[in-house]
Amino acid sequence: MDEQALLGLNPNADASYQQRALAYFEQLKESPDAWQVCAESLAKGLYSDDHVKFFCFQVLEHQIKFRHGALSAAQQQLFRETLMKWLQTQMMNSQPEKAFIRNKAAQVFALTFVAEYLTQWPKFFFDILSLIGLNPRGVDLYLRMLMAIDAEVVDRDIHHSSEARPTFKETRRNTLIKDTMREQCIPSLVESWYRILHTYQHTHSELTCQCLEVVGAYVSWIDLSLIANDRFVNLLLSHMSVEVLREEACDCLFEIVNKGMDPVDKTKLVESLCQVLQSAGFFNVEQEDDVDFVAKFSKLVNGMGQSLITSWTKLAKAGDMKNSQETLRALETKVPLMLQLLVHEDDDISANIVGFCYDYLHVLKQLPLLTDHQKANVEAIMLAVMKKLTYDDEYNFENEGEDEAMFVEYRKQLKLLLDRLAQVSPELLLEAVRRVFTSTMHWQTAPFMEVEVAIRLLYMLGEALPASQGAHFSGDGAKASALQDMMRMLVTCGVSEYQHTSVTLEFFETVVRYDKFFIVEPQHIPNVLMAFLDHRGLRHSSPKVRSRVAYLFSRYVKTLHKHMNAFIEDILSQLQDLLDLSPPENGYPPLLTSDDQLFVFETVGVLIVNSEYTAQRKQALMRNLLDPLMGTFKLLLGKLLLEQDEERQSALADCLNHAVGFASRTSKAFSNKQTVKQCGCSEVYLDCLQTFLPALSCPVQKEVLRSGVRTFLHRMIICLEEEVLPFIPSASEHMLKDCEAKDLQEFIPLINQITAKFKGQVSPFLQQVFMPLVQAIFEVLARPAEENDQTAALEKQMLRRSYFGFIQTITGSGMNEVMGSQGVENIEQVLFTIIQGAVDFPDPIAQKTCFIILSKLVELWGGKDGLVGFPDFIYKHIVPACFLTPLKPTFDLSDAQTVLTLSECALTLKMIHLKRGPEFIHYLQQEYLPSLQVSPDIIQELCQVLQQPDSKVLKSYLKAFFQRAKL
Repeated sequence: MDEQALLGLNPNADASYQQRALAYFEQLKESPDAWQVCAESLAKGLYSDDHVKFFCFQVLEHQIKFRHGALSAAQQQLFRETLMKWLQTQMMNSQPEKAFIRNKAAQVFALTFVAEYLTQWPKFFFDILSLIGLNPRGVDLYLRMLMAIDAEVVDRDIHHSSEARPTFKETRRNTLIKDTMREQCIPSLVESWYRILHTYQHTHSELTCQCLEVVGAYVSWIDLSLIANDRFVNLLLSHMSVEVLREEACDCLFEIVNKGMDPVDKTKLVESLCQVLQSAGFFNVEQEDDVDFVAKFSKLVNGMGQSLITSWTKLAKAGDMKNSQETLRALETKVPLMLQLLVHEDDDISANIVGFCYDYLHVLKQLPLLTDHQKANVEAIMLAVMKKLTYDDEYNFENEGEDEAMFVEYRKQLKLLLDRLAQVSPELLLEAVRRVFTSTMHWQTAPFMEVEVAIRLLYMLGEALPASQGAHFSGDGAKASALQDMMRMLVTCGVSEYQHTSVTLEFFETVVRYDKFFIVEPQHIPNVLMAFLDHRGLRHSSPKVRSRVAYLFSRYVKTLHKHMNAFIEDILSQLQDLLDLSPPENGYPPLLTSDDQLFVFETVGVLIVNSEYTAQRKQALMRNLLDPLMGTFKLLLGKLLLEQDEERQSALADCLNHAVGFASRTSKAFSNKQTVKQCGCSEVYLDCLQTFLPALSCPVQKEVLRSGVRTFLHRMIICLEEEVLPFIPSASEHMLKDCEAKDLQEFIPLINQITAKFKGQVSPFLQQVFMPLVQAIFEVLARPAEENDQTAALEKQMLRRSYFGFIQTITGSGMNEVMGSQGVENIEQVLFTIIQGAVDFPDPIAQKTCFIILSKLVELWGGKDGLVGFPDFIYKHIVPACFLTPLKPTFDLSDAQTVLTLSECALTLKMIHLKRGPEFIHYLQQEYLPSLQVSPDIIQELCQVLQQPDSKVLKSYLKAFFQRAKL
């Protein structure tokens, strides 16, 4: 071997050596006999360097994976013998190999097994077991091999081929291997496991744990009676009492319990396991300090509980009353243990049993009547859930990390339990929550976690006890009055003053969840408004609370604005300073971020627009809101034009963008019932437009500024309607100057929106802007890009799609004059790009759009009085496109999007036939299809289908036609 190249295998070697080692590896992989050199150096122990040994196994791995079939029978025999020789030397070495080498060796053995077990090496396991006996080094490698074989042949979590999923051939091979193993060697393997466990349980815990892992992995597909028998199970249960083995033993028993089997037998198996575990004292969970073990034990109990539930379901479905009753009795006896684990102070232990608990509640839901004992269980689960929902002292609200994220996830699981409890017994849940809530709302002396969870439970009832569109306060009298009592208590007991962010947030979340309560009892609105507006809400010391409250306040106002007329002026004056645009040089951090301010602007907009004020008053209030924005905007735009520092430019541009965004957001308050015109606010927004549009010609920070103004224009097209039209030409002119692909891609939807909304009204403008826009697109698409620049390629693809979308909007809006007035050369240029889009670019989304355009153009211009020269274009270009596109190798007829393209292609042919009639059929029969070497009968058949009225028949026929043509 190239000793110099091998030096590069060391992770600390310099880059040139590492490059050489990589090149050498590639060379050895391709060499037909390099594997022999590697195999021999491993068998003879020629190298002591771990990296070289690992490297040799990598070469062997490549050989067995990709070149094994090329070896002669003698070479394959040599491969096997060398591996066995290496295994033999391992048993005699003074020191075992490092774990990463043993794992790689086990993988090579496993790959060899997969390749040869069914043909050349049926005695694989017999040979290995004969060689290793009970030698601990040999046993270690044997167990690693078994896990590697499981990964290759069985493990559903591992994707085997480079295509991610096992191929049909691999799946069939794996099934054959498992069937052959079951017939020939599984009993011997199970016997070897028993001997290993028995021999090493007291002396070699690592090997015993490895072996338990193997048993757990294989039990899912071998005959369970080989494992689930007294001899084996007693051995596993004895391991449950050995501290270093019990976690693995627990996992192993879990796999046994999880194995699919006859429901009666499963019940017996679980019951016998439980009896032994209970008599050995494992059910006394609270006396056990080792939380890692209890977490595993909880998972085992969860498996046993869910297995009994599966058995009960099967027996009940089959009508076997006697056995289903027995299984239900067995299930009920596990509930006390389940409750102990559910309420355990360690959340992982509790989370592991939630599945059993959830399924048990589902069983109770199906029973016609609950016994007192079962009702008591439901109540106990309810209390456990309420207790476990509570935050602990260590939860860090200011800096939430991984532990906090895990608790949030765990809370979601508990919420599912609460929802299920509500399905089993809604009255019981409502009463329990009411009890907890009422006792906790004397909050002055209660710890925050109790107050938070009490309000949280009230909040959760909203989903647990569903009501259509949040109508919790009508209909079911008992429920409505209980919720109403709790909500009244929430908003009158002063708990919003509680000094903890979690309680504050929960208060506001709950007020907004039950906003319909305030329609029933509007007298509480002023107090809640005060809470939103003062130190408890928008002026809270925590930015997290302020931010969330800004959003919640906007929701609250949207629901209840009709009840707020009396307070509008007051609310606006309280919000005044929160609406200030914070220039970057200000130096003071604002109370709200710009994202939070968006919600506040929208809220103010909703209050003004939906108020009972006159249009004149609404206009004045809206002007008070937007004039300061416009003033600051003009000031900052002037500063930006003079600013040289790039960082300051960026900060100023962001600030300008926020101003435009805020103005945009206020316009969301208008509706069909309350339009900008009716509210007398058109003039204010037109002033905004005049203020913001000059930013489009700003030479710096173009992307940010254009994006903001573009969004504002989208809003104004909806709100101001035709009043916006005078501003569009100059805005478009600015946006088309020195633009990038992304600019154009975002500008085109604006033009499409104008076209779709105003149609004929904007025809003159569209005729004027059409070619400049098209030329700008062509210019950007023609720019050279790096060959491997994926981002640029994607941007161009998206721009191409936007361009075709634009042409589709123009042709689909019935304004043929827009394209028709562009002059012959320009029209030709555009038409050719559409043909090119349909044929040359393998993008089915764009191709589909191109065929829709072509079909529309044939409809507009393909008749007798159409565009001069267009029929010629149909025969020379459109018809060939309809046949050449589906014949392309990239046109994948198994892809749904491509099939949609083919449908549009079929509709284009139908449209040509509709417009050109028999002339088209004659052209296909006599000229075009013969030129493609299509046989006369197929030509005849295709032309007949084309003349049928139902286009579905043509679509199906074309799919089959092109599938045949591609064979």
